[in-house]
Amino acid sequence: MTLSHSIPWSGHLGKYKTLARVGSRFSWPNIYTDITDFVRTCPECQLTSGKAVPRAPLHPLPIIDKPFTVIGMDIVGPLDRSKRGNRYILVMCDYATRYPEAFPLKNIKARQVANCLVQLFTRVGVPREIVTDQGTNFMSVLLKQVYSLLGVKAIKTTPYHPQTDGLVERFNRTLKTMLRRFVSQTGSDWDEWLPYLLFAYREVPQASTGISPFELLYGRQVRGPLDLLKDMWEEPKSVQQNVATYVLQMRQRLEEMSELAHQNMELAQKRQKTWYDLNARGRTFKPGQKVLLLLPTEESKLLAKWHGPYEVIKKVGDVTYEVSMPDRGKKKQTFHINLLKEYHHRDQVGTQLFVRAVAEEEEADEQFFPVEPNTCDCGPVTPGAPSAGPGEGAAGP
Repeated sequence: MTLSHSIPWSGHLGKYKTLARVGSRFSWPNIYTDITDFVRTCPECQLTSGKAVPRAPLHPLPIIDKPFTVIGMDIVGPLDRSKRGNRYILVMCDYATRYPEAFPLKNIKARQVANCLVQLFTRVGVPREIVTDQGTNFMSVLLKQVYSLLGVKAIKTTPYHPQTDGLVERFNRTLKTMLRRFVSQTGSDWDEWLPYLLFAYREVPQASTGISPFELLYGRQVRGPLDLLKDMWEEPKSVQQNVATYVLQMRQRLEEMSELAHQNMELAQKRQKTWYDLNARGRTFKPGQKVLLLLPTEESKLLAKWHGPYEVIKKVGDVTYEVSMPDRGKKKQTFHINLLKEYHHRDQVGTQLFVRAVAEEEEADEQFFPVEPNTCDCGPVTPGAPSAGPGEGAAGP
């Protein structure tokens, strides 16, 4: 089986081609099972397989009702350096209203991130939780101190699984698309367009809530360019209203919109889970089980390959596992199950090649060179044996 699958002349082909190669020459009981197990446990094939593992069923995040109690945060960049020297965008999104904020930054050091957080907190209040990836700027000691002083709980996503913070990741993609359509050819004015593009995003209803982020946060529709045009064509209606009455109506309107948004998000989550789970399959791993881990290559973060085998330490969540990696910088790390696949161990069986070793023999010179005349290495003559005739190297009478 090794000769039919693992050597270069066999090419590490699949089980059917390997079975066809062996079956045309040999046969034995359980040949199909033996070859299937042999190909399935091939270490090289498991590490280089391009077949994707079945994804786990979708686990929807809890629905947040109060604005800016949970926010997601991420960094876009590096981008082309703007005229003001900015190269990055710090993006924040509210999980309840989908209301986004974006801050252009010259660098992404922890102090700059902390200053932007303080600016946001002064406008909307201090959140209870902040969801980020495991970037060094978000894991710094300075931010941990800020979180501790303000009573903020930091939630980290698992490595190489941006779907955990999908709200921010989706907004990042939309923001970059809008920027590409408005920036100049040099790309040095992208930070000047940010306020206008943020307004455009906040004004329109979201697919998951059915209400615009601005209206869900402030309880009224924002007055934009189309409203200005409408006011120019129509005479504005002047309605005088008591402040207390306005506050009560606004509070009632916010409660109604919050309940409507909650219902819409529940429907959106059910619809997304239904479509996502069509090709999903539940998988589990046990502590001590060997697995392979899908990680980006050192050459490019866009290319990934399987590494391992590594050992599962414990199950952290419904779809997350802590994995032991002795050969990497972080010896223990938590990963999503979509980045893991089972490693099939092959029992080491000695390979016997039925080839007989032949001792090397010294070749006789007379096989290749003529014998000199009058010389013969005939040895002693046995009594009674016929003597050599004339011309055959024998002595005369």
